[in-house]
Amino acid sequence: MARSKDKTPRPPKKPGRMKQMWQVFQMTRRYDKKIVLFMVLGFVVPVAVALGLALILSPGSILNIVLWTISGVLTGILAMLIILGQRAEKAAYTQIEGQPGAVGAVLRGSLKRGWVGSEMSVAVNGKTQDAVYRAVGRGGVVLISEGPRTRTARMLEEERRMVTRLGGSIAVTIISVGPDADAVPLHKLARRLTRIKPTLTKVEVLAVNNRLNSMTKKLPIPKGVDPMKARPQRGN
Repeated sequence: MARSKDKTPRPPKKPGRMKQMWQVFQMTRRYDKKIVLFMVLGFVVPVAVALGLALILSPGSILNIVLWTISGVLTGILAMLIILGQRAEKAAYTQIEGQPGAVGAVLRGSLKRGWVGSEMSVAVNGKTQDAVYRAVGRGGVVLISEGPRTRTARMLEEERRMVTRLGGSIAVTIISVGPDADAVPLHKLARRLTRIKPTLTKVEVLAVNNRLNSMTKKLPIPKGVDPMKARPQRGN
């Protein structure tokens, strides 16, 4: 009797590293017309510098010129990869900028070491979907509004008061991400956090974050808001 063939479908093969990079490049190029120029410059400049140094420091030495050229090429490739990564991240966030939950996406995937944040908002207006997010790090507590300042000011003030109830001298920084002229662009949010002057130790960061999480009420998600655990805007 013939053996029955295993008809279990095999999982799709994951694309290789080079194919993934090509896909990232293609996606980025659709939203960033200057990506090719920046990547070419990122490669050419290190190679040119390396050749110049080789001709100045080791004139007539073929071996040294070759070694310098190889170093320049490797440095150029590294520079291209760094540029691609940065421009791809910017392009990705440009696509979701202005959408509800965009700040949460940044806090989920782009926070630097030493910062604790969540894609879940700590306050949200169920009607407008404006929201406030919180991050805790060496720079203290940062409250990030998503939406026009005129509509998020009240929620920000309520969250700021909750932080002050912890006591001590915890620094509170307020950042606006929205349509206002002086708002922080979404792709620069993570970098903006790193520029805040440190005021807490690593142990204090965890303690403050745990305390704030315990004080945050877990209420039902307002109708019409995407599945994110959030506290609706409180009344007077």
